[in-house]
Amino acid sequence: MATANTSRSTGELASKLQTQAAAKAPANASPAQTIKAYLDKMKGQIAEALPKHMDIDRLSRIALTTIRTNPKLLECSIPSLMAAVMQSAVLGLEPGLIGHCYIIPYGKEATFIIGYKGMIDLARRSGNIQSIAAHEVYENDYIELTYGLEEKLVHVPWFLRKDASPESSGKIVGAYMVAKFNDGGHFIHYMPIAEIEAHRKRSKAANNGPWVTDYTEMCKKTVVRAGWKWLPVSIELTKNISRDETTLQEPTQVNDDMIIDISGSATIQDEDQTKGDPQPPVDQDELEFEESMNAG
Repeated sequence: MATANTSRSTGELASKLQTQAAAKAPANASPAQTIKAYLDKMKGQIAEALPKHMDIDRLSRIALTTIRTNPKLLECSIPSLMAAVMQSAVLGLEPGLIGHCYIIPYGKEATFIIGYKGMIDLARRSGNIQSIAAHEVYENDYIELTYGLEEKLVHVPWFLRKDASPESSGKIVGAYMVAKFNDGGHFIHYMPIAEIEAHRKRSKAANNGPWVTDYTEMCKKTVVRAGWKWLPVSIELTKNISRDETTLQEPTQVNDDMIIDISGSATIQDEDQTKGDPQPPVDQDELEFEESMNAG
């Protein structure tokens, strides 16, 4: 553990980073330009965290586009933004676009949220899962679920029912996930909508981001997230998943070399990559979602 002489609190690091960046940035340097400069500075560390199937230049472009297109994200602290990008790199997920993960503003802090497709992708990458899927259930669907020694799940969507002819789907009443394992086993988990809503309300982004724009996908993500503890995945992956829907404040070892001087011009030039070994993201918030899942 670092000694008192060498360690600094997350708040002190964030404050120094913000204060010195503001002091060195000219009036004509936009927030987007400043954020791009920090992304370029951290490229080396982000690249080391990336899995082989991802490219650092592509991730940097996608992350910057995601941040630029949301004015509220441009107002977020640089440490929280860099940490969110680092977390997407560690998990090998691209923010925005296809819904693998999201970077959502929560006040002045950026919050990292894994999407439904991201959860499914991570589960499949474990190598122990043959298939995994989740589905929402509407009130006019037909569903039969039996737990026990002889588990049974039958789900017929409202528009395919033979025993009735409902005119609409009705409201979402729940969601379930089904995972088949390579060893022949399987796992089924169902959550009623009241349970899903209880988890949504505990989320920092309950009224923002994908819970508003992609509600159905988030219902499915929530049931996969709830059943994650019973899936045959690595401890490391489970630990990284536990950072879902939290604000990470310290993406790396921040020092004076991380402060970027862009006072000469509003045009951002690439900086040398940060020296030293990258440090893993440090989760400073209470893991509200994880605790709520464990409590359930």
